[in-house]
Amino acid sequence: MDALERARRVAARQDGMVTLAQARAAGLTVHEVHRLCRAGRWRALARGGYLIDADVCQFVPRRARVRAAVESFGPAAVAVLGTAAELHLIGGLPRNGPIHVSVPGSRARPARASHPDVLVHQLKIAPTDLRRVAGVMTTTPLRTVADMVLREDRYASVSLLDSALNRQLLSPSDLERLRSLVKGRRGAVAARRFLAEANGLAQSPLETRTRLRCVDGGVPPDALQVEVRDADGYLLGIGDLGWRAARVIAEADGRQAHSGPAALLADRRRQNRLVNAGWKVLRFTWADTLRPDYIPWVVRQAISDGRPSSGRPSP
Repeated sequence: MDALERARRVAARQDGMVTLAQARAAGLTVHEVHRLCRAGRWRALARGGYLIDADVCQFVPRRARVRAAVESFGPAAVAVLGTAAELHLIGGLPRNGPIHVSVPGSRARPARASHPDVLVHQLKIAPTDLRRVAGVMTTTPLRTVADMVLREDRYASVSLLDSALNRQLLSPSDLERLRSLVKGRRGAVAARRFLAEANGLAQSPLETRTRLRCVDGGVPPDALQVEVRDADGYLLGIGDLGWRAARVIAEADGRQAHSGPAALLADRRRQNRLVNAGWKVLRFTWADTLRPDYIPWVVRQAISDGRPSSGRPSP
């Protein structure tokens, strides 16, 4: 096996990325690495971090960028904040944002200037707050969420909390621990309100945002993940949000869960079963959540059984 193939095998375990030290351990020289980059076969992602076979890659894997950025700051560097949430697959934040890395001591100052796509922090992180995810050192889910709810707005923070609870990265008892972790820190008053609104039944940030729009509009759902059954107990479908007395269900239609022919066919058949059982089915998208008044107005119309209600959503 030649040196390039050995490097390729290392990269296969690391999202297609190798460090310069790993390339040299595989038998490649620094000159050979630079030559591969000049030829376009490798691509430098960060200082001392390379994507191999870059000439046949349609895009750079996000986690390869994160891994390369963290590795470039040395063994004490840690992925934090939004990047830590991303590694844990906690939803609620925009994707492909800046890479957040915490670097101890004096190393952080020069690093800020040499890595424009990386935001460098100096956070105090206890060893018990660290965990390795896919080989990248990062903060634990509990510490990550604690840091984020102090920095993000209500919709992002509650979405983060819902996602972490739904994925069982946090338990309901962890919410009490979070209250202690944020106590006395800047943003703690708002963070405690966000914690009170968390609900682990939401299966996506879109469901959380839809729920919060309903709450803010005065039409909060009385149930999440509503099971609708017929007289024989047969499950007709499960709705994301429900107003059971009015027999109204709202679905938050995200791209991933509802894309593709099979998913669309299943959605239509489920909707037909629910409608035939006497339920109204409303469908909302991410764009709908950007209009504060639209979702509550549509829900209010549905639960009032079509009778005109006051006001209309803004265009």
